[in-house]
Amino acid sequence: MHEQMEPHTPRERFIAALERRPIVGRVPHFELVFYLTMEAFGKVHPSHRRYNQWDQMEEKERELHRLDMARIYIDTAERFEHSAIYLHPNPHRFEEVCRLIDIIRRLSGERFCILTPGDATYGIPAGSQMTDWCAWLYERPAEAHAKARAMVDQALATAVRYKAHGGLDGFALCTDYCFNTGPFLSPALFSEFVTPYLKDLIAGYRELGFYVIKHTDGNIMPILADLVECRPHALHSLDPQGGIDIAEVKRLYGEEIALIGNVNCGLIDTGIDAEVIESARYALRHGMPGGGYIFSTSNCVYTGMRLERYELLLDVWRREGNYTTAD
Repeated sequence: MHEQMEPHTPRERFIAALERRPIVGRVPHFELVFYLTMEAFGKVHPSHRRYNQWDQMEEKERELHRLDMARIYIDTAERFEHSAIYLHPNPHRFEEVCRLIDIIRRLSGERFCILTPGDATYGIPAGSQMTDWCAWLYERPAEAHAKARAMVDQALATAVRYKAHGGLDGFALCTDYCFNTGPFLSPALFSEFVTPYLKDLIAGYRELGFYVIKHTDGNIMPILADLVECRPHALHSLDPQGGIDIAEVKRLYGEEIALIGNVNCGLIDTGIDAEVIESARYALRHGMPGGGYIFSTSNCVYTGMRLERYELLLDVWRREGNYTTAD
């Protein structure tokens, strides 16, 4: 999968950025989720559909749903110039993911990079479970380690099946580790209970030939060295609301890892137009030098965001996110 050709298609350019290879022309663009499909296309996003009666449907009806979901992903990528499609399979079953991959490949060929969820590490527990989970981690560390290993082993076994099926380019690991104030686990506990398993998970994916993007919101600076040590191809979302400065991350690790994001979602929602424009410019200005940057919001295009605000930052990207020489 690791291609060394001159990048032309959105997929090839996305992969070149992940591999920190030079490209000419526009910086690749990608969003983990684009939820505004009703506003953009008059269609409900796949994640917002209830498939609790999936098994009661006739196969013909299921196939219509699969086709409609595939077209939504492709239409989104084409209209907003995304280089990659991150699937949110619904229902999330291995066989259904494979069917969706096949339909997207049939309709769009190799034009887009296709990613799917693949995290298998501990993240911030749900609020209702937080106290019990923390007590369990402290009181039963051997059990916590055993469970962490089992989750990674299961994820890699599934990845082997994806490899055999074909069509999938990689995984986005979307377990969140941090609040705006810092990591949920102390750096020492993160290094014990997350880092070794994240490292093994990513190594296993890479050995199979998959690309890996590690997402987490919040202030990642206390664990940034650990995240880079685990060797994902890229880090997303570089959250400015968590105090993350893409210029500093680029200075520290731009030679080792690609960067995705940093356009402030909070400002897209509540700021004035000038603030949105400046946030997009800042991300491009500091992410682009030397290559290895993919333009993105600092989270996703979520429900409630104004479509015109997203289109505003895309205008900045189209005007200013261009390499004039291979960089």
